[in-house]
Amino acid sequence: MKFALLIYWIARLVAAIIMLQTLYFKFTGAEESVYIFTQLSMEPWGRIGTGVAELLASVLILISPTAWIGAGLALGLMVGAIGSHLTVLGIEVQQDGGQLFIYAVVVALSSTYVLYWDRDKVKRLLKRL
Repeated sequence: MKFALLIYWIARLVAAIIMLQTLYFKFTGAEESVYIFTQLSMEPWGRIGTGVAELLASVLILISPTAWIGAGLALGLMVGAIGSHLTVLGIEVQQDGGQLFIYAVVVALSSTYVLYWDRDKVKRLLKRL
């Protein structure tokens, strides 16, 4: 059980760190971010909105009682990012070697683990709905 708890915390930290480190590029209008969101016809509001959502997801995933909510939000964002890579952007964007795609997959997998760990909280919410 201790090993699983360690993996749970690592998953939370990895997801938050990856999302937080991309915020600088989104909020400063870095060339690659502007390029990506222009290709998606979402520049600048999609870039800024995605950045705000990723910031919220990162904060929520780091707070134990809301980690599952942050993970759900992060997973939704990463499904969108992965879908954008597979349909519009390509896996490699501006010769990044697929780094952004890999980050999205890692955050999606980490968030999925967090949701699995906190599945009882998710089930309670679904029962209320």
